[in-house]
Formats: sequence, structure tokens, C-alpha cells
Amino acid sequence: MRSDSVRCGMQQAPHRSLFHALGMTEEEMKKPLVGIVSSYNEIVPGHMNLDKIVEAVKLGVAMAGGTPVVFPAIAVCDGIAMGHIGMKYSLVTRDLIADSTECMAMAHQFDALVMVPNCDKNVPGLLMAAARINVPTVFVSGGPMLAGHVKGKKRSLSSMFEAVGAYAAGTMTEEDVKEFEDNVCPTCGSCSGMYTANSMNCLTEVLGMGLQGNGTIPAVYSERIKLAKHAGMAVMEMYRKNIRPRDIMTEAAFLNAMTMDMALGCSTNSMLHLPAIAHEAGVDLNLDIANAISQKTPNLCHLAPAGPTYMEDLNEAGGIYAVMKEISKKGLLNLDCITVTGKTVGENIANAVNRNPEVIRPIDHPYSQTGGIAVLRGNLAPDSAVVKRSAVAPEMLKHEGPARVFDCEEDAIAAIKGGKIVAGDVVVIRYEGPKGGPGMREMLNPTSAIAGMGLGSTVALITDGRFSGASRGASIGHCSPEAALGGPIALVEEGDIISIDIDHHKLELKVSDEELARRKAAWTPREPKVTTGYLARYAALVTSADKGAVLKVPGRE
Repeated sequence: MRSDSVRCGMQQAPHRSLFHALGMTEEEMKKPLVGIVSSYNEIVPGHMNLDKIVEAVKLGVAMAGGTPVVFPAIAVCDGIAMGHIGMKYSLVTRDLIADSTECMAMAHQFDALVMVPNCDKNVPGLLMAAARINVPTVFVSGGPMLAGHVKGKKRSLSSMFEAVGAYAAGTMTEEDVKEFEDNVCPTCGSCSGMYTANSMNCLTEVLGMGLQGNGTIPAVYSERIKLAKHAGMAVMEMYRKNIRPRDIMTEAAFLNAMTMDMALGCSTNSMLHLPAIAHEAGVDLNLDIANAISQKTPNLCHLAPAGPTYMEDLNEAGGIYAVMKEISKKGLLNLDCITVTGKTVGENIANAVNRNPEVIRPIDHPYSQTGGIAVLRGNLAPDSAVVKRSAVAPEMLKHEGPARVFDCEEDAIAAIKGGKIVAGDVVVIRYEGPKGGPGMREMLNPTSAIAGMGLGSTVALITDGRFSGASRGASIGHCSPEAALGGPIALVEEGDIISIDIDHHKLELKVSDEELARRKAAWTPREPKVTTGYLARYAALVTSADKGAVLKVPGRE
């Protein structure tokens, strides 16, 4: 056992004395030591139930012959962090989570791990750690929130942000907003649409690192507790078979994940996280393949914010396995990939059934013949930009209009809510990238304000920042190179015409090469917004969004 290095032999007598200090019995010390990474805290609604999940995992591990030991991981609530300096601290936690989990697992020589995440950066951070540590590992998330109900309709957090925009537009009263406020988030769990947290929990299942239902069983269902017990049992079976994360997270598995990303209509943040996780697993996942995958992958699901269905509906319709079964009918998945069940993808989905063709469209009746995400390029984004195509109004798939340029999110929000943005405009928000932000803030407030003001089908937004999975509309993010690096987005001037053609993956600034060269020569880098603390260190080390915003490692750049 890996843990023999801290528990066996005369030299380890001091180590054993400390295990005795923990109250650990001789019997426990003879069993595999299983670390349970608990992301529980009392500030994130998606994490407030994780203490119960962790206790269930512990029971499952013990029932299957292991000794469970819990240690923590941090997590930020993106909704609470949204729209202020706190959002600079969201993406950056992904690396803190990966680093601290690696430190704990290696320092204490665990034989196996069960990761218990739920929200946005917590899931990819722990997947990155799993790939680094590479001991048998199973994931079990805390599960999605149930949808809220307002005036007889299902609602979610994106509805709440848009209600604030509608209030600013004068189309909703303060009492209306209060009704949304009191009802859109009715339970614990990750927010109820196909936002980033649920996207990543679903893709964890696709990758093969989580059991069936990991992405979709609601947080408040007792079935989630059963799943956690089975995860504890499954990690012990993986330990006995020596199945490790890098055996599971292969290039083929990541291609499966990207394919299902397109079918499900996941958050654009997946285009940051999948390459970063792959990087840790030793797999080069180039975004250039995204459009090729999208071109042949039908979009089968329109969950909020793209449509009127929610995670609970996807769960009842058959969950991720049912969507995978539909997609496999076109031969688009590698069915031979091994998973934490000890079985292949093909074996896992063999008996899956699509119980609701309105929630999971059949393969011969998709929402669109192409996937939910598109990667755009052009002279405005030479290294790429990303858009959630499935959440764009059809009339905005092709758009041309004047640039309205803002150097931070706050200025853009003030202009939108002040009625200064009109139909046809292209809002540009820059110096919000991984380095320039620093931290690459999500732009849910401005996109929701645009939608709430009734401009969602006439106004586009382009940023070197990123978007919450709750954003909808022609919201184009991850524009690379970012403004802080002197990318073309830094050279855009008020009134410049910007052309967007999502179907043809084009993003162009209608300015001559000569004029751009003149502007580039006159451009000077901005002083860093933050010069102390973790954000300053992050800004110094972070790479571009098109590289997954991973941190540079000497000798591995």
C-alpha cells in the first residue's frame, strides 16, 4: 500500500503514534487509507449539504474495507462573488484547490481518494488534482438545486439576474423582483440550469470519473446519499483493480467529454476547464478540434438558460447516460474507455433509456445539427474566442454593429442600465482577462442586464473575460490574446464596426491592417490592477484563456 510509507516499519513508529492520537485503531491502520476531499462550507448553497454526502462516502468506504479520512477543499460561490472584486477570486481558486489537494494527498500518502465537489471551480480543480496525484479516485458531487417557481413557471438564478435588468428597464416592479428573489433558489445544490457547476459535474460523469447520476440527481434527493455510499464502495474496487485517473482520463475520454459538451449545450467555461484538466493528465486538448467536433455533433438538450428545462428534468429523462446513448447512435463516442465503474462507457450506457424526448431530443430530431459551443477566430480574436451557440437567438448568429468600448465590467453595466446601449450595438468589455483582470471575471451581470432590458436579440457582447453558464445571448468570451497582452481587443475604438458570424466561426474588426498596425504601435501596457497577494502571483504566472488559463511551470511552458 502507498500508505505503508507512513504506517509500517520501525522507522514509522512516530507516524503511528500520531495516528493513535487521531483515535485510529490497529485494525484501521491495516486497511487502505482513503482520503475524502470535502468541499463543505456554509457560504456556498451548492456545498451546504456536502457534510451529509461525506458521511455517506465514509460509510461506503468503511463497508468496502477501507479507512476513510476527511480533509477539506475550499470553494467560492460564483453567484455571491458576482459583479464586484470577489469575482477576481473565482477562477483563481481552481489552482489553489488543485495545489492544496495535491499537497494533502502526497504529504499523507493516501492509497485512494474520493472527491466531493459541487460548484464551478471546485470540480475542475479537483479533477486536475486527481490527474496529478493519480491514485484510484472517484468523484461524487453534491448535486443540482431544484428549479424555483415564479408565477407558475420554473425559474433559476439566471432568471433572477435578468429580473434586475428588467427592473432597470422599468418592465418589472420592486415587488416582482422580490418574488423572484424569494423563489428562484428553493433548495441547496448547484444552481438548477446547465451552468458551469452542472456542466462540469455532468462532464465528470462523461469522462468516467463519476458514477451514473453524478451530474443530475438533485441535491435534496435521498438517491444522492445512496450514490455517495456507492462512490465509497467503488473507490475500494478501483483500489483493488489499481484503476487510476490517468487510466480513465485519456485523450479518447476527453474527446468524449467535448462531444457531450456539444450535445448537452454546456457552459463556455468548459472550454477553459477541459484543456486545463487534460493538461494535468498529460493530454494536449487543442481548442482547434472543438469546431470539428461541433460540426458533427447534434445539440440534443436546451436546459436553462438556453431553454425551459432544468437539471431535475434531465435527471427524470434518463440523465447523462441517456444523452450518451443517443449520441452513440451516430458513432460519435469512444465506447471502449474505462470508467470508475470498472466497466467501459459502452457497457455503462447499454441499457440507458431516453424517457422524455422533449428534454433529450432523439438523435434524428435535434435542436440543431451542430453542437452547443462554437470557437470563433478572426482579426479580433486570432487565438480564438468562445460562444455558447445554443443560447444565442437565431437572428444574432450573424450580426454587425458599432463597438461600444469599456475597460471594465462596472462601466459597461452602468451604460447598459443607463439606457446608453441600443439595438445593434456590440458591447466590448476588455482588460478583464486572466492576466488583465486579474482572474478573468464572469460577465453575468452585463449579459443579464442586456437580456433584462429587452436587448438580448439585438445586442452582442465581446470580452476577454468569461461568462457564467447562466449567460445567454450573443455573449462571446475568452477573446485571445487578451487586452493586457496587447491583443487586438485592446485596439478597438468606439464606433468601430465588428462583424460576428457564429455559423462560420468568424469574429472580425472592420478596420484595415494598416490602421491596426498604427494602433498597435501606439499601444502601451497598462499598469497591473493588483500588485500584492495571491492575485498578483496569479497574474504573473497565468497563461492565456485559449490555453485553459493554466499556470506556467518552469520547463513545461
